[in-house]
Amino acid sequence: MKKRRKRKTWKTFFVLFLLFCGLAWFQSHFQKQNPPPLVKITDPFREAKKYQPYIQAELAKYQLEEHTAVLIALMQQESHGLGGDPMQASESAGLARNTITDPKQSIQAGVKHFQRVLSYGTQKGVDFPTIIQAYNMGAGYIDYVAQHGGKHSEKLAKEFSLLQVKQKPTLYNCGGDKNNFRYPYCYGDFTYSTKVNKNIQLLVDSVPVTNSEKTPSGSF
Repeated sequence: MKKRRKRKTWKTFFVLFLLFCGLAWFQSHFQKQNPPPLVKITDPFREAKKYQPYIQAELAKYQLEEHTAVLIALMQQESHGLGGDPMQASESAGLARNTITDPKQSIQAGVKHFQRVLSYGTQKGVDFPTIIQAYNMGAGYIDYVAQHGGKHSEKLAKEFSLLQVKQKPTLYNCGGDKNNFRYPYCYGDFTYSTKVNKNIQLLVDSVPVTNSEKTPSGSF
């Protein structure tokens, strides 16, 4: 009786062992036929970083090379490094929006605009976030902040935006879209400095620029 039980137990164990081996083989074979998709890590700053050498060279004309990361962060916020005017500098150069179609000219105009607001902001004694916001809202924002404590805040940016809206309500109306997050503060983007400063922080953790990524094909 004991021998029969032992044989039955052994057979059960053997069948389970075969089933385990079969399942393991099937799983291994299935994975080989259908390998898991590779996760591709992309750098969100990849396009903007391509212009790093040109940005740095342009900043060097004003001895401002230490602000290279700031300009890349500005470009990222303006265009993600795309288009013919990646610094969105046409209006700061006194032209209609998107008039500039050459990235090199855009960088020249953008760096010049940044140098102007940096110099003026330093003269007025405002903080650096105010200077970043002034890239978006113009030097008038520097004057406004200087008159209200010298430190940028989204509250001050909203107040300044609303003053400009009241002067030209038909121009600064967010295209009539009341669902726009900026409405009714439709002059500039009151969150601009916050976004650019976040970009600067993210740049520290982003994928480094390689030699093959530095120069956009066909540019300049």
